[in-house]
Amino acid sequence: MTITLKVSENTKQEMQEFFEEYKREKTPPYAIFQADDADCVVTLYESGKAVFQGMSADISAQLWIEREKHLNPTKKLDVKNSEQTAKEEKKEVFIDPKIYHASSIGSDEVGTGDYFGPIVVTSAYVAKENIPWLEELGVKDSKKLTDDKIEELVPKIIKKIPYKSVILTNKEYNERYGDDMNMNKLKAILHNKVLLELTDEISPVDYVIVDEFAKPYTYFRYLQGASRVYRHITFLTKGEDKSLAVAAASLISRYIFLKEFEKLSQKLDLFLPKGASTAVDEMGIQIVQKYGPEKLKEIAKYNFKNTEKILSQSKKK
Repeated sequence: MTITLKVSENTKQEMQEFFEEYKREKTPPYAIFQADDADCVVTLYESGKAVFQGMSADISAQLWIEREKHLNPTKKLDVKNSEQTAKEEKKEVFIDPKIYHASSIGSDEVGTGDYFGPIVVTSAYVAKENIPWLEELGVKDSKKLTDDKIEELVPKIIKKIPYKSVILTNKEYNERYGDDMNMNKLKAILHNKVLLELTDEISPVDYVIVDEFAKPYTYFRYLQGASRVYRHITFLTKGEDKSLAVAAASLISRYIFLKEFEKLSQKLDLFLPKGASTAVDEMGIQIVQKYGPEKLKEIAKYNFKNTEKILSQSKKK
């Protein structure tokens, strides 16, 4: 069992004092300490993430859940349990056959969780007569396919499936991101753009589906002030599983992302890791040492927590 708890500074301080005598000599990267607590290993990270792993993880974690609630009563508790998450993932996804077998436009994005690489949003039109062909091809959620498989499938898909894509570079992302422009608002603007472009060419369709990343009222609030807004949208969670149009859009977005990511790696003459892990931090340090800290504003999502770690670690090396 693994339980993850986000703790505040005052709880972090108490944990450091409590586990002082139980700390291990070696700690993982970016960890303040790792300690043994009966049948549980406790790791506290600089970010405030406390991870409890082992048979008694629930018992060990409960103490600090209670302390966090007591010390910070107005703060929302952030706790995740691996067993609960696994159960939720095993729940069967309901697929509405009326939507699944319809001629639809689906829209999905990739790159929002990657420190390096752009954000890519794609809308794709799948006519109902092409559904069996996509199924035979093996189209499904891009997260369940390897990058190699995506690079094999997408060239076949785009020959038959109409689509529109938009690429937001990290330079553009950093210029636009601010107090009035968060990640979800940017995504809404980009989804609206590709949906308008595709529905201008292909209309009418049975459904226009967006893989839900915000509640509908929030999505449309983000688009207040836009000159044109496409409104006839069906929002679906786990949309890639429920609509092959969304799945196709997801695959095309991933394919474009991989090509742009490869170009960036070649330009920097470095092998860039995807995601936002400690490996990304290490690469960020190399980039700062080679090109200077300002380079991050051009090639990375500067507001990510990785930036603070990279700049801090760069000064020490």
